[in-house]
Amino acid sequence: MGDLNKNPADANNTDELITSDDPQHPANLICTLCRNFYSLGWVTGTGGGTSIVRGPHIFIAPSGVQKELMQPENMFVLDYSSRSYIRKPPALKPSACTPLFLAAFDRGAGCCIHTHSQWAVLVTLLVERDALASNESVKERCFEIEKIEQIKGIPQGRGKPGMLGFFDRLKVPIIENTAHEEDLTQSLEVAMDKYPDTYAVLVRRHGVYDSLAFVWR
Repeated sequence: MGDLNKNPADANNTDELITSDDPQHPANLICTLCRNFYSLGWVTGTGGGTSIVRGPHIFIAPSGVQKELMQPENMFVLDYSSRSYIRKPPALKPSACTPLFLAAFDRGAGCCIHTHSQWAVLVTLLVERDALASNESVKERCFEIEKIEQIKGIPQGRGKPGMLGFFDRLKVPIIENTAHEEDLTQSLEVAMDKYPDTYAVLVRRHGVYDSLAFVWR
């Protein structure tokens, strides 16, 4: 991996990278997504993160900015091949989620979101409770669900045609939380490799990472 803290000499005058009237441009779309996530209660304050790949560039929401107040000029832009920043807003810090976003993009995702949804946190606690009640290993347990209409909106898996059906079983891996966000990277990579068809990884007592092929999903 390249130096994520590197600020190359050509990083000046890069506002054209994040300036567009197109609402689907990553710099605009990330702001819209963050506002929607805030409205849904999936993120509060400066928590969570969002990143989108477009061509050779990775657009990343910064750390330390209220999600409902996010603006395009707050965006960091990373060169995918060199893993170095070509745009770094002054006085802002890159998202601590960046190494995890890169792990998802290296496995074919087009965007990655991280939220602190209370429902995601609750699910991890319920799975933990059930495992302990059954004297089973908590670490081996996934969140599994079937016979529910909503899973029909989830694809079968990467490179597989069609969507899940009502009688299919959706399985979402759960990894253990760490004190620092970036320390989740290795366990996230292991989970994505072990469950290549998953589009999400839950983090116990923390939230969820969703890695999607397309933003609209």
